[in-house]
Amino acid sequence: MAGLALAPPRVRSLSPVLPVVAVVSLLALPVAPGGEGGAGPADALSALMVLYCAVRLVRDRRRPLSRPAAVVLGMPVVGLAVAAVGAVSPGAGLSGMGRYLQVFVLVPAAVLLLIRDRADFRLLAWSFVALAGWQGAVGVHQYVTRTGASYQGEPVRAVGTFGAQDVMGMSTVVAFGLVCAVGLALGRTPVRHRAVAAVCAVALLLPLALSFSRGAWIATAVALAAQLALAGLRRALKVAAVVAATGVILVGGLGIGTAMLQERISSIGQVADAPDQSVTDRYTMWAAATGMWREQPLAGVGLKGFPEHRDAHASLALSAGSDTEGAGAGFLRQPLLSPHNMYLLILAEQGLIGLVALVGGWLALLVCAVRRLVRVRAAGPGTDCGLVACGLLVWQLTDFVYADIGGPSTVLTAVCLGLVAWWALAPGAEEAAAR
Repeated sequence: MAGLALAPPRVRSLSPVLPVVAVVSLLALPVAPGGEGGAGPADALSALMVLYCAVRLVRDRRRPLSRPAAVVLGMPVVGLAVAAVGAVSPGAGLSGMGRYLQVFVLVPAAVLLLIRDRADFRLLAWSFVALAGWQGAVGVHQYVTRTGASYQGEPVRAVGTFGAQDVMGMSTVVAFGLVCAVGLALGRTPVRHRAVAAVCAVALLLPLALSFSRGAWIATAVALAAQLALAGLRRALKVAAVVAATGVILVGGLGIGTAMLQERISSIGQVADAPDQSVTDRYTMWAAATGMWREQPLAGVGLKGFPEHRDAHASLALSAGSDTEGAGAGFLRQPLLSPHNMYLLILAEQGLIGLVALVGGWLALLVCAVRRLVRVRAAGPGTDCGLVACGLLVWQLTDFVYADIGGPSTVLTAVCLGLVAWWALAPGAEEAAAR
């Protein structure tokens, strides 16, 4: 009996999602100035994470995926295989297929399999909030000290550690963290946890505003509106009042970036009547992508084929490239190699086959995630996980109208899809949320 009394308490084993947390954490490291913004350390670690997941499956003799999960996550492979065959070169086809498989198939499947319960899910959600807090703090410092990326000739654009070559990186990270924080704050967890999440959400509004990213603003507004609607009308009104008051204080009362922010916000309504050069370039590339699809409607022009066919379909309104400067990097003109619209990029390079496979899978995830959230919401526990998953997916689907994959932050898209897939498709997710 004495031996039993002296026995140490049983310690919960380390969470298998820690490698995923490590992938997220690597995005806090600075990107080398002047880099091309391609695959980075986080992408390399994500490959090791997939390998780690495969080893666990073999060791534990587990069934890899349920049938619905295998179908939804495996759908893009068909379109990718067809588009890889039609690529301009075998190397382009293989590298393009590898990138798509990483972002939309392998990493999401690994994240799904590594999450055990809602505690693991929340750990990943909080890692997103922590990364957003770090990048946001760096971005605010850049704005205050005028060491950010160039915006209207002034070095004030908050870009975090991603640098001027990836101006969308920080806004994406901060937006993901904000969506996670709002979902955690709207759940039925202890009051202390919800209060911390709410404070984080309010704090992340400032760096998101100072990113001057119109696409991120729109996607965040849509995602937060969806989360509030799914959480219930009473909570939606309370949170909307807090966000509105915070915005008035930050912009109106403190005068933070008032003139630039007002001009940037007003430009959202002018994208059709009086577009600036960046919007004109985007419209021109959208038209070019549509032209490519008309020539090859079923299979597209092949993976990584947009740059090769761009000039043959673009009008003279397209500029030579976008100018970047600041945040530790010199002046650089970046070529326009994608239409900055994920749906049109898929349509141009993979045709209708690829579009139906990829977008069909995303819509299936959204339907399953919302249905599970509606079922769990009445019970209470687990609502925060559902709100985070639905918010992340709505944000990504909205942002894809203005952006596509590319840059170091792309690996976060893969992790987000894995979180959503666990909530929407894991057989035990609903039961884990109810406990």
